[in-house]
Amino acid sequence: MSDQFERFGDIYKASILGSDAYVVRDPRYAIHVLVRNWQNYNKGQIIKRVAFLLGNGLMVSEGELWRRQRRMIQPAFQHSTIGALAQPIASINFELLRKWREAAEKKTTVNVSQDVSRMVLKVVLKFIFGDGDDYHHIAPHFAVLSQDPTRSMQFAHAFRRLGTPITEVIVRRRAQQPRLTDTLGLLMAARDRETDQPMTERQLVNEILTLVVAGHETTASSLAWTWYLLSQHGDADQKLFEELDGLWAEELPSADDLPRFAYTRQVIEEALRLFPAGWLMTRRAQNDDHLGEYFVPAGTEIYVSPYFIQRHPRLWPDPDRFDPDRFAPGYSTQRHPLAMLPFSAGPRNCIGEFLARLEMQMHLMIVAKHLRLRLVSTEPIEFDAGVNLRSKHDFVMAPELRPPGARRST
Repeated sequence: MSDQFERFGDIYKASILGSDAYVVRDPRYAIHVLVRNWQNYNKGQIIKRVAFLLGNGLMVSEGELWRRQRRMIQPAFQHSTIGALAQPIASINFELLRKWREAAEKKTTVNVSQDVSRMVLKVVLKFIFGDGDDYHHIAPHFAVLSQDPTRSMQFAHAFRRLGTPITEVIVRRRAQQPRLTDTLGLLMAARDRETDQPMTERQLVNEILTLVVAGHETTASSLAWTWYLLSQHGDADQKLFEELDGLWAEELPSADDLPRFAYTRQVIEEALRLFPAGWLMTRRAQNDDHLGEYFVPAGTEIYVSPYFIQRHPRLWPDPDRFDPDRFAPGYSTQRHPLAMLPFSAGPRNCIGEFLARLEMQMHLMIVAKHLRLRLVSTEPIEFDAGVNLRSKHDFVMAPELRPPGARRST
């Protein structure tokens, strides 16, 4: 794709998986497909290929089913609901910090990719199932997500079998008092505003599987890339530490604390720019349309790549360079609104964006205050560009304790 953009510019036509497709890296085309004329574009080939995993969940569904499900699921993602997760998220990250500090004291290495994956999976499962018996019953079944890095058909079949323990939890819940303290409880209690009907058991299972997939690998991959970038850019790592130094000891930060840490947010934003987990989105035209001067016949696939938009040399000076100051206040006033779209855009943007940002920032604040991570992996950096943009090789790093008085004098 990179070679084709260099050869043909911001849009080119190709045959991909047997279908005619336009591939674009210009935000003007992206905003037309994702925002202005989004109703003409259903989900495309890539998402349809994961339908085996997720059934007809929110990520895959279309039309009236999608609208109904989005309305019923939305209350679980209100900012007040997500903000209540700050303390559990912090507690899970302090557990990880203790593990990495012990490795630092023993001068051993840690597998950042695997450890962050397990941490994010814990957060997602507690968000869905709460912190009681249901979580402890379900968590061992979902360990396959962080234990098996492949995304083979064998993995897909193992993942679909997770519907059985989810169904067991749903059946047990229905015999109890209604519970509205976790996402599963909210989804079970949700009613369609037109029919007053709840979700079917099959739809509940599909939506839970969708939330796990959408909320786990994307955030874990983004955090792994963030640590890789910080390990390669000591000035940014030091500047991040200076913002965090002296703020807390071991107390848990709250969601209200987070907006004050501007540079931490800039680091995350720049990591999302360079390595967006959702690096490629596909849509399929339902009716004839135009992208600028280009005619789009019904049935044409449109490939929109946040990875290439977010590295477009016209939009981003020195686009491959890691520079969190790109996101300093006032810097982006002239930037196209879709020059950044790591969580997509328009009505079908990621419903879990606020949760993902909360997880990422709390993790970085808790760990980077105490540790720096030095990359010791020797493999070259290679992409595993599947549905999500992952590193082909795990990031193995040596954690190092921040020395006393490490903060620069000003």
